[in-house]
Amino acid sequence: MTIVAKIKQNPQLTHIIDARHHDPFAYLGLHQSDGQYVFRAFQPYASKVWLETPSGWQALQRIHEAGAFEWTGVVPPVVPCKIRLEENGHTWETYDPYSFWPSISTDELYLFGQGRLKQAYLTFGAHLCEQQGVQGVRFAVWAPTAERVSVIGSFNRWDGRIHPMRVHGSSGVWEIFIPNLTTSDLYKFEIRNRHTSHIHVKTDPYGFSFEARPGTSARVTPSGDYVWQDDAWLEQRALADWLHAPLNCYEVHLGSWRRNADGKFLTYRELAHELVPYVQKMGYTHIELLPISEHPLNESWGYQTTGYFAATNRFGSPDDLRYLIDCCHQAGIGVILDWVPGHFPKDDWALARFDGSALYEHEDPRLGEHQDWGTYIFNYGRNEVRNFLLANAHYWLAEFHIDGLRVDAVASMLYLDYSRKAGEWLPNRHGGRENLDAIDFLKQLNVMVHEDFPGALTIAEESTAWPMISRPVYLGGLGFSMKWNMGWMNDTLSYFEHNPVHRRFHHDKLTFGQLYAYSENFVLPFSHDEVVHGKRSLLDKMPGDAWQKFANLRLLMTYQMTMTGKKLNFMGNEFGQGREWNVNSSLDWQLLENHWHQGVQQLNRDLANLYRQLTALHELDFSPEGFEWIDCNDSDQSIINYLRRARDGSFVLVLLNFTPVVRSGYRIGVAKPGYYREIFNSDAACYGGSNTGNGKGLQTEAKPWMGHAQSIVATLPPLGGTIIQLSKPD
Repeated sequence: MTIVAKIKQNPQLTHIIDARHHDPFAYLGLHQSDGQYVFRAFQPYASKVWLETPSGWQALQRIHEAGAFEWTGVVPPVVPCKIRLEENGHTWETYDPYSFWPSISTDELYLFGQGRLKQAYLTFGAHLCEQQGVQGVRFAVWAPTAERVSVIGSFNRWDGRIHPMRVHGSSGVWEIFIPNLTTSDLYKFEIRNRHTSHIHVKTDPYGFSFEARPGTSARVTPSGDYVWQDDAWLEQRALADWLHAPLNCYEVHLGSWRRNADGKFLTYRELAHELVPYVQKMGYTHIELLPISEHPLNESWGYQTTGYFAATNRFGSPDDLRYLIDCCHQAGIGVILDWVPGHFPKDDWALARFDGSALYEHEDPRLGEHQDWGTYIFNYGRNEVRNFLLANAHYWLAEFHIDGLRVDAVASMLYLDYSRKAGEWLPNRHGGRENLDAIDFLKQLNVMVHEDFPGALTIAEESTAWPMISRPVYLGGLGFSMKWNMGWMNDTLSYFEHNPVHRRFHHDKLTFGQLYAYSENFVLPFSHDEVVHGKRSLLDKMPGDAWQKFANLRLLMTYQMTMTGKKLNFMGNEFGQGREWNVNSSLDWQLLENHWHQGVQQLNRDLANLYRQLTALHELDFSPEGFEWIDCNDSDQSIINYLRRARDGSFVLVLLNFTPVVRSGYRIGVAKPGYYREIFNSDAACYGGSNTGNGKGLQTEAKPWMGHAQSIVATLPPLGGTIIQLSKPD
C-alpha cells in the first residue's frame, strides 16, 4: 500500500493535521505496529526531521505535505525520543513531547474530581520540572467539553497544531510536558469545543504570572526560591488568642497609596521600605491589601480578577511580594488579603465560558450572572470549580504566608435573589432563596483555613442579617473569624453627616448597634467603599466649617477606636484625606504640611497605641462583659458615656460630646471611687483642638448618679471625646 493510500485510510493523521485529535498521544510519538517500531512527528514548519537511534540519527520520511513525518525500524530509539529539526537552513535538537509519560496521578485526578485537591496549584498550570531526566515545563488544564486542547506560545508560533495535549479519560484534565522551555516563555491554551468546533484562546486559570498589560498571556514562572525570615511570626500567630487580641487594620491599595516622583507605581520592595515603617509608626496591627491578584483594569481596584494565582506584576515579581509580606511580619504586622470568590469578569480570554461551555459559571443567567457588576458567578456546586477556589485560598496562605482573607461580597454569594427582581432568579431545591452550594463552599473554606493555617483569619464582608456568620461550622455557623459591621458603619456615618443641631433627633443611630453587637465577632470598618463614587472622603462628610470638620473627624475616630469591635480604616482616613480616593493617583501626602492634618494623624497614632496598650479597649471586643453604658439617653445634649472593661476588671470611661458646645460641670456616675485621670482628649491642642478638658484630673464624690454610688464632674470638650482612667493622684 502506498503512503498516499495509507494517509487516505488513516483518519488519525487527518485529525492531527486538522488539529481535531482528541488523543494525539495515540498517534504521535513512539508506537509498536506489526512487529516494528513506528515514530511519528508533526512539525509543520520543519523541512527535515531526524530521530536519534542506537545506530545514529535516522531521517524521518515526510508522509504529508502539511508537516507529518514518520520513521519505522526494528530497533527502538532511546526513550524519551530525541529529534533534530531543520527549518530555513537552521538545525536544532530537542526532545519529542509525545515520548513522555503522563505525570498526573490517579489520586490527584480523583481528589480534584471530588473537590478536595487543596494544592491543585501544584498540579495545574505551568510547572518547570524534570521528567525522565529532561528539563522542561509540564502544562495541565481542566477543559472537559474540549475536543482538543493545545499549548500555544512564543515557542511554537502560537500554532495550536504543534502541541496538542493528552486528556486523562473523563476527568477533563489535559496535560503535556514540553522540553527546553524557559521562564521567559509566554503561553495560552487553544481549546476546540467538541460540540461547536469553535476555537477559544484562553489564558491559564492557574497561571502564576502574566505579561504586562494590555497583554493577556501567562508566563512560565519558576517556583519561588525566596528564603523566608518569619518563622517566629508564624509560630506566634499559631498560638495567638486572636479573639482577645487587638486588631487594627490599615486598608491599602498599593497602586495609589503613594507613587514615586514620576507618578509611577512603587514596587513591592519599595513599599516594603516605605509602607511598612509607616504602618508600624502609626501603630496598626495589620495591613489589609485590596486584591493584588492579576487584573487588567486599574479602575476595578483588583475586584475583577483574571489571574487568581498571580500576584499582579504592576509592582514586581512574586518573590518581591513575598519580601514585602516578610518585612511586615518582621515588623510585627499581619497581612490580610482581600479575596474575591464571589464573581469573575466576562473577558473572553479568561475564565468566562472557558472551554466553550459554562464551565466555571452557571449556564442559566438567573444563576450565573451578577447584574450589578456585569460579571459571572462561580458555580459552587461543581466540585472542580469549588476546588479551584479552595486551592486559590490555600495558595495565598501557603505560598505567600498571608495571615488572613477578607472575603468580598459574601451577601451576594449567600442569596440566590441578591439584587434581583421576582422572576430573575431560581430557587434552591427546597424552594428557598439561600444558595446552598455557596454556603457549603464557605463552610469548607473556613474549615480548611482554620485547620491548615493555625491563627489565620477569615473575615466576611456581609451586609445582611444572616445569622452566625462568625460562629464555628461545628456549631452551625459559616465559620468566619469575623464579620464587617456594615450596619454600625452606615448608622455612624449617617449620624455624623447631620448638623450637630439636628443630631438629637438621630441619637438612636449611636445606641442601636449595642442591641446586636455581640451576635457576631464584628469589625468596625471605614473602608474604601465609603470614600469613593461620590460618597466623599470622611473629612468631607463632616458638617460645619473647617474647624468643625476636623473636630468631627477626630471625634469619629475616637468613637470607632473605643467602641466594641475590631477596627479597619482605609488609607488616607488617618490624616484627613480631603478629596475622594482616586485609584489613579497617590494620596495627598502634601496635606501633612498643614497642622490640622498633622493633628488628625497624631490622634490616630495615639489612639492606635492606646488601643493596643489598654486591654480594656480590645480584650472583650466580642463580649458584652467588655462594655457598659453609663448613660446613653442624653439625646438632648447629644452625649453618650460608656465603660470598656478587661477580664482582670480594669476599665476606662469614654465620654463623647457630639455638639460644638462645651459641657462644663457634667456629672457622670462611676463604679469605683478614687482619682480619675484624663489619658486621652481628641480636643487636645496637639491634635488641632481647643484644648478644653480635664487636665487636673477628677476626684469622685459620694453622690449617686446614673445608677452608681459615686460620681465625677467633668468637662466635655466641643465635638470631642475623652478617655478617663482610674489612677493615683500626683
